Amino acid sequence: MYKDTPHAPLADRMRPQIISECAGQRHLLAEGKPIRHMVESHNAHSMILWGPPGTGKTTLARLIAQHSSSRLLTMSAVHAGVKDIRAVVEQARLNQELGEKTLLFVDEVHRFNKAQQDGFLPHIEDGTFDFIGATTENPSFELNNALLSRLRVYVLKSLTEDDIVDVLQRALADKTRGLGNFSISITDEALQLLARLADGDARRSLNMLEIAVDFARTVDGKPHIDADTIKQVAGDNLRRFDKGGDAFYDQISALHKSVRGSSPDASLYWLARMLDGGADPFYVARRVVRMASEDIGNADPRGLQLALNAWEALERLGSPEGELALAQAVTYLACVPKSNAVYMAWKKALADVRKQGSEPVPMHLRNAPTKLMKELGASQNYRYAHDEAEAYAAGESYFPEGMKAASYYHPVERGLEKKIAERLRYLGQLDQAQGKQNMKQNMKQKK
Repeated sequence: MYKDTPHAPLADRMRPQIISECAGQRHLLAEGKPIRHMVESHNAHSMILWGPPGTGKTTLARLIAQHSSSRLLTMSAVHAGVKDIRAVVEQARLNQELGEKTLLFVDEVHRFNKAQQDGFLPHIEDGTFDFIGATTENPSFELNNALLSRLRVYVLKSLTEDDIVDVLQRALADKTRGLGNFSISITDEALQLLARLADGDARRSLNMLEIAVDFARTVDGKPHIDADTIKQVAGDNLRRFDKGGDAFYDQISALHKSVRGSSPDASLYWLARMLDGGADPFYVARRVVRMASEDIGNADPRGLQLALNAWEALERLGSPEGELALAQAVTYLACVPKSNAVYMAWKKALADVRKQGSEPVPMHLRNAPTKLMKELGASQNYRYAHDEAEAYAAGESYFPEGMKAASYYHPVERGLEKKIAERLRYLGQLDQAQGKQNMKQNMKQKK
């Protein structure tokens, strides 16, 4: 596994050769845990390794192949096509004829389309090869159900800063594969800074360490790395932010739920994470407008206006100046009373419309712009609300004929909606009074 060449990158040279060298992933690699058990039993099975970059997906695939006495074939879905899939299948069949097991490792498997993913199915099922796919994307969204149902999914986690420090210290001390022969001194502050900037990615930490050696000052004839050296190497602090993948949607979800949960501080944190990481601020603005309607609604209608104003300010000022307006809107929405009454009412109304079809508009609600429409009865018997007591036509129905009047909107007892609820209750009382009066009139007419 180790490439015995001084020209190989440090991250490649320091790739773990045994399970005990793997950093983190104790939920999979500790004694009795699934991948540890699989390796020790020398019995591989097909799986998906799902996790952020630099968490050991490729390394684990190599270790599993090594300990299961399988011949490892690798391919990247970024560059491979149907022709490449056929080639590895043929190689795996040849290995079978020679009495060898094959483990096929596909990096970034989510990049394959449905047809390409389907191409693996029969060969996994008939045992032509064991299959390990690596992905940074949620496999439940990116992989076909047919393929996913035949694979076990293992979730790898970002490495902690302590995990990264262990990786760096091992590289600095290792005289065979690492930097041990250079007698490099590094301050604890620099080591911690490297670990933090790595953002859970072991490969990234080793790449930065290797560059830092080139920038290191010489002290007493030896390379010395301090925090200033690391800052020079890192430049702008590059946080990991996936503009189209799970990290993106997880963070916008965290922002939305922090607003809904009335936590202005957490809302600001996730907003900062997204914008600082490179998210499109106009996408964030659109989502903030959605939050205003979905989670605040009529409890405080000013929330929607403030969200729209923030969007407009962003369009006028751009970034970063306009981002402050987003921060203002987000904190306001987080602090005000919450209501999803409009959101729930809208969903119920849509469900009824889709279930009941195109019911005709009642004649009294139709427009009558022409003589013919008037002759057909359009707008007849319509009660003009402003001519009624309290500008309300008590007892009037505005639903299609034959459709039972539905009750969708139920204001909460918070914010402005508390006043709205009181108003609707009062109007309901007027409807009931009108209904009783209509019943009395009908009874008199029958007599």
